[in-house]
Amino acid sequence: MAPKAVASKSASSATSSRPKRATAAKSGSKRKPISLDSEGEASDDDDDDVVELDSDHLDSDSDSDAKAGQKRKRVSNAKNDASSAKKRKSTSNGSAKVSPKKSTSASAKKTKKGSDEDFGSDAGSDSGGERIVGRVVQAPTTGKVPPGQVSQNTMNFLRDLKKPECNDREWFRLHEPVYRQAEQEWKDFIIAFSDKLSEIDSEIPPLPPKDVVHRIYRDVRFSHDKTPYKTNFSASFSRTGRKGPFAHCTYLLRPGGGSLIAAGLWQPAKDSLQLVRANIQRRAERFRRVIGAPEFVKMFGEATPHPKGQRRNVYGGEDELKTAPKGIEKTHPDIDLLKLRSFAVVHTYPDAEVLKPGFATKLADAVRVLLPFVHRLNEMSTVPAEDDDEDGDEEDE
Repeated sequence: MAPKAVASKSASSATSSRPKRATAAKSGSKRKPISLDSEGEASDDDDDDVVELDSDHLDSDSDSDAKAGQKRKRVSNAKNDASSAKKRKSTSNGSAKVSPKKSTSASAKKTKKGSDEDFGSDAGSDSGGERIVGRVVQAPTTGKVPPGQVSQNTMNFLRDLKKPECNDREWFRLHEPVYRQAEQEWKDFIIAFSDKLSEIDSEIPPLPPKDVVHRIYRDVRFSHDKTPYKTNFSASFSRTGRKGPFAHCTYLLRPGGGSLIAAGLWQPAKDSLQLVRANIQRRAERFRRVIGAPEFVKMFGEATPHPKGQRRNVYGGEDELKTAPKGIEKTHPDIDLLKLRSFAVVHTYPDAEVLKPGFATKLADAVRVLLPFVHRLNEMSTVPAEDDDEDGDEEDE
């Protein structure tokens, strides 16, 4: 029996001779740890555990794989924990800071935007999105005239705009081709007239139509009349085109005998008006000679106020003062000129004359008569009276 006991003891010693492997296996296993007796030998009760433990962990690769798996599991768990913590934090912050109304409004805004886009797409479709108001009227193919002349078609279009049922956006939209043809005809006339005007007056530069032609759309912001379109075509010429502080000539095309040529200063700025009145107080005769010239009187009337206050020469404007301006005596010899708020003259033409082929030339002849008047107003509104005296004395001599 002694040899058997020794063999058993040797086996136990052999088993206990691998403490490191057992320890390594211990770190990677959840099984019951090996119990050692007082002599450092494994007890008989744990033999099965030792054998099973060694058989599972003898291979080093399996051991490393197990450790790697545990590491990946720990990393994954750490990420999940961090994600959960972040979500809890976000939820906590959201409940404290984010208002439910904000998300609701954002959703409502998005819905509104989507509905707007849907409405726009429906409005532009052919499936009935737009309300049909009528049929588009094409431009007339007859009655056309060469460039530089006004046709009856253009006069008819402007005459229609005088009718209340025609002067609205729906009617205008349906007659867009007619308007475009009339507009182009008007611009061609202005180009022909501008060429003649530049030959007459060197102070007026040759400008493209866009710098002299007025828009047909009315400014209704401060008007009781909300009619959207003018009933005329017009263009203004000066040193700076249709805009600027200088005196200018304006040609207005209006059917029914309302076509006219006008020139002068209309309600100039306060400083310019003071300069004009100062020049009148010092040398009114210079201005009176211009408005009293025979050709000027023939076209615009006598250079005296009308007995009934009607329009004549530079007098009879709607903005004319009833009394003397502030600081000027009522008995001033030139009070008739000093009460003027605008310094302008107007001459009208019948339709039959406007439609003639050579009307642009006749209009240029009227500008020749107006030229001294326009130049004198530009001097009076820009040159102080003291500086103007010397030039006037030399001219009088």
